[in-house]
Amino acid sequence: MGKGTEKGTGRGRYHHGDLRGALLDAAEALVRERGVDGWSLREASTRVGVSPSAAYHHFASRDALVRALSRRVLGQFGERMGRAAELPAGGDPHRRLVAVGQAYVRAALEDPAVARLAFGAGASPAGQGTGQGQAPGAEPLPLHPHQVLDAELDLLVESGHLTRSARPGADFVVWTAVHGLAVLLADGLVAVDDMEAADRQAERTVRTTLTGLHHEATPTPPWPTPHSAHTNRTAAAPHP
Repeated sequence: MGKGTEKGTGRGRYHHGDLRGALLDAAEALVRERGVDGWSLREASTRVGVSPSAAYHHFASRDALVRALSRRVLGQFGERMGRAAELPAGGDPHRRLVAVGQAYVRAALEDPAVARLAFGAGASPAGQGTGQGQAPGAEPLPLHPHQVLDAELDLLVESGHLTRSARPGADFVVWTAVHGLAVLLADGLVAVDDMEAADRQAERTVRTTLTGLHHEATPTPPWPTPHSAHTNRTAAAPHP
């Protein structure tokens, strides 16, 4: 859990004022050990060293704890992708988005159980929540993965390396490709030799997808407009 010390009874102990964070840490450890569904709120409470009634002050149910953990993991995904975008240098206009895709795939492979939580468990159905994996009324994620993807695609349009006509919905096309690769690799349905090979496969996926987007013709009728809980929240947010 990282934040706890030990009581004489051997149970974990949280820092005063940080019970919520300690419960999230315990839940994350349990997800790694048993998956999303193989544990209870009581078990998370026991690991921290408090009673379930104390945990209920922060989470009304196990599902609420799972949703909160899913949101935290999604935020970590976004921060990792944002940092990756800032690393590439040189004249390759697609390198930033390649790095974003590689960060997404690496996160899925390095911590698959927790990634599955972010990918699905606790995520709000489209249109019902205020963000991917976000319960109604919850604060927005500090940096949502979709925000990172949007920003990088907008940069490509501004630099002339993605046609403006291809931009609507391009975020969902790239997300579909990268997410599909991440899930296939994490579930063992597609195998590569090592993490370097996974990076290369992610690079090919992103570059090929961008090439197709850049050269696609405008269809009649237009492509459908996908949406997600995150894009619904963004559209509904007041604009300054």
